Amino acid sequence: MPVLLASDQAPTLPELLRVANTVGLDCKIVGATEPMPCIQGVGSLLSAGPVEISFLSNPKLHAQLALSKAAAVILTESVAATLPANGPPCLRVICSQPYLMYALLAQWFDRHRIDQLACGVHPTAVIADTALIAEHVSIGAHCVIEAGVRIGCGSRLGPACVVGTGSVIGRDCLLHARVTLYHDVTVGDRAILHTGVVLGADGFGFAPDPYKEPGAWAKIAQLGGVRLGDDVEVGANTTIDRGALEDTVIGNGVKLDNQIMIAHNVHIGDHTAMAACVGVAGSTQIGRRCTIGGAAMFAGHLVLVDDVQVSGGTAITSNINEAGQYTGVYPFADHRQWQRNAAVVSQLAQLRRRIQTLEKAD
Repeated sequence: MPVLLASDQAPTLPELLRVANTVGLDCKIVGATEPMPCIQGVGSLLSAGPVEISFLSNPKLHAQLALSKAAAVILTESVAATLPANGPPCLRVICSQPYLMYALLAQWFDRHRIDQLACGVHPTAVIADTALIAEHVSIGAHCVIEAGVRIGCGSRLGPACVVGTGSVIGRDCLLHARVTLYHDVTVGDRAILHTGVVLGADGFGFAPDPYKEPGAWAKIAQLGGVRLGDDVEVGANTTIDRGALEDTVIGNGVKLDNQIMIAHNVHIGDHTAMAACVGVAGSTQIGRRCTIGGAAMFAGHLVLVDDVQVSGGTAITSNINEAGQYTGVYPFADHRQWQRNAAVVSQLAQLRRRIQTLEKAD
């Protein structure tokens, strides 16, 4: 990958570890030389060049270390102890959690890149007179900021974003192009909302209306809002509906992947993470620190306790009252074999009764 900083902007390796807030990881540099190299970017073991830093967290990639041309490599003490004294020539940053350190360094480089792109308020943006825009806010081309909106210091809105009446965006948020916030949506500090995110669309609420005609429906107005906590990231084309009477609530540190559907009145606890294509029906409450695999589905009005892991493709149709991992994926097979298996599964209740009858007869 190309380097991320110009040479005159690049920090030395010790400076990078300091400004990227990695002090808490208790790292040290081994094989230090003077002058220390300046680091212009991050890369994989094989792609990183002499002005980039790389990392080794997967033991399967150990052999690539000898081939790396990176200026420095992040690795654990145990891995460093296995390296020969004469190689590799790069500096070694010893850290107990190389992958986490890589994540923090990559965040720093990305923030620097975004800062360089900040353009102030584009002349094509439409901003209501009653909107309150803090200092150092960047608003891209063709954005629409409606009445009563508040945007916190340092936040950035990409092209064609729409922020509806009375919505609030916290400090240091990043909204990529074409993010839409309906009215009365609240986004906490340091949120990242990717392209196509829609917050605050109407929840799916309808009441049967036989007085109009058989089978007709009357729309239930969705009067609540959406509230996102701090440090939330929402992936591309993910939608979070507003509540019917109370707010849909997404806790602090929640991470949502692409193309997820969160229905009205859902509550998601702090630091829960969901992979792509998850669907959560209305009024479900998901606890803190849960991890949800891709394409998992949740029926409505359910409660999941904290620290639940749901495997990909699993359908959750009842409450989960104990922490742990839950899986309900029916294994795929040749279609004809699957049909035979499904026929047996559909008769399990009858087979159970027959077995119980035989056991009683004994």
